[in-house]
Amino acid sequence: MSSKNIASKMETFFTALADKTRLRLLNLMREDEICVCFFTEVLGDSQPKISRHLAYLRNAGLVKARREGKWMLYRISMPQDDGQRKVFQETLDWLASQEEMKKDYRDLAKVCCAPNAPVTIARAPKPETLLDANILEEKEEKKEVKETEEVIETFLL
Repeated sequence: MSSKNIASKMETFFTALADKTRLRLLNLMREDEICVCFFTEVLGDSQPKISRHLAYLRNAGLVKARREGKWMLYRISMPQDDGQRKVFQETLDWLASQEEMKKDYRDLAKVCCAPNAPVTIARAPKPETLLDANILEEKEEKKEVKETEEVIETFLL
């Protein structure tokens, strides 16, 4: 590959990472495949805007898409180049440590696992990792409620 092509690939790679919306999208995909409908709910942006950003990430080779019925699902695709992969992984780790990004991720879990989800996303494929996390959170909440009830009952006796 010529140095011109390498420089062009590097420019595309870094430009893909130089946008807040694209960083937020990558953060939401860091552990699982995510449906476009969840991105629009969590980020509060229009579907066309989200799709443009996802297309940019796909053209940069950082995400892959697949169709499941009427749903489009996106997941992270690690670059083949060692240098790119190293920078990309560090970026994902950095995103995961930022409070704003953690909030987005919590919002994703709420949106995807909500019992009364909006009609637009109610039947969308749910990310497995979030479903597992939500089940664990529900078990912990029930355990805490039960323990609190036991303490109150003991106190009242």
